[in-house]
Amino acid sequence: MKPLTDYLVLDFSQFLSGPSASLRLADLGARVIKVEKPVSGDICRSLYTSDLIMNGESSVFHAINRNKESLSADLKNPNDVSLLKKILKKADVMIHNFRPGVMERLGFGFDEVIKINPQIVYGEISGYGNEGPWKDRPGQDLLLQSLTGLTWLNGNADDGPVPMGLSIVDMLAGANLVQGLLACLIQRSRTRQAALVQVSMIDSAYDFQFEAITTFYRDGGALPQRTNVNNAHAYLGAPYGVYQTADGYIALAMGLIPTLGKLLKCPNLENYPLVSDAFDKRDEIKQVIAEHLKKGTTQQWLDILEPADIWCADVLTWDRLVAHAGFQALNMIQNVTMRDGYTYQTTRCPIRIDGEYLTASSGSPMLGQDNEAIWKEFEKETGDEE
Repeated sequence: MKPLTDYLVLDFSQFLSGPSASLRLADLGARVIKVEKPVSGDICRSLYTSDLIMNGESSVFHAINRNKESLSADLKNPNDVSLLKKILKKADVMIHNFRPGVMERLGFGFDEVIKINPQIVYGEISGYGNEGPWKDRPGQDLLLQSLTGLTWLNGNADDGPVPMGLSIVDMLAGANLVQGLLACLIQRSRTRQAALVQVSMIDSAYDFQFEAITTFYRDGGALPQRTNVNNAHAYLGAPYGVYQTADGYIALAMGLIPTLGKLLKCPNLENYPLVSDAFDKRDEIKQVIAEHLKKGTTQQWLDILEPADIWCADVLTWDRLVAHAGFQALNMIQNVTMRDGYTYQTTRCPIRIDGEYLTASSGSPMLGQDNEAIWKEFEKETGDEE
């Protein structure tokens, strides 16, 4: 039995941050009822992150909404509102990621919901929190990366701001919400009282940079300085970076420069004996390394460095990664099937419990596919109570 078996989650969220949280709760065994707008559903169904269409909808929707039920409901329709309130009476968790004030206007703010269910754990994700001049701005990942300094940590010094290639702030906010929800479910088992868990994307983006921001404050407000070449971390010294080889790329983490010079048979690196050189002269050291590594293949360098316990790695493309025995041993890919029979491959939950993978065979739901069953179930269980 999974840890959250018999827990019920009513999820009003859409796109990425909230649905990523409910996905993890579903992976842990919770029943997730996804509430969607009639006709169009979650905006993520049609908001494509690539030109790949899966079963008529966006690939990202299928990736992040597997193992959930879909209830098509109009939050302004009295009958639908009545049903949602009946579900809330039975729910353990409610999630939404609307802008501040929206759920309150619709009658589903925390103060109203705890009147329906005094023991519910209520989770909300916002872009910028409920106060301040940014609170009504759209909580979109690229905008959050740009506003929080993240884009000045990637790329080389002359590249300008470089965003990450994933919706990282959405995912961080979702993960933080899950932590808060689970903590409050534990608390509720003792107190039998409701709890409000609030997470903002902007807080999550700042927390993600705790190392850099702590350094910034301790270092007199000095801005992070990316290296001119092969930057991989604005604060770490040489050799830290990704380097081109004769046939690909190799990643080098921390290491003593003279030791690296001897192993690579690169005498010029032995001219930097001081530990401080890795920071004070990191651009010129990286340039020496970059020119030298082009003389051999990635595997040649790995064969030298790995036996010497130097932290290094091949830089794999997706096609090479999925063919690698190291990836295959993880069993990270699972097959899931939608109710109409459409099958696709996607990632599994990364958590193991008692040595067991947390997998589920259900794919993403078609819009409103569970309406009839949910109406029948909750009408029967709660009668005509309001």
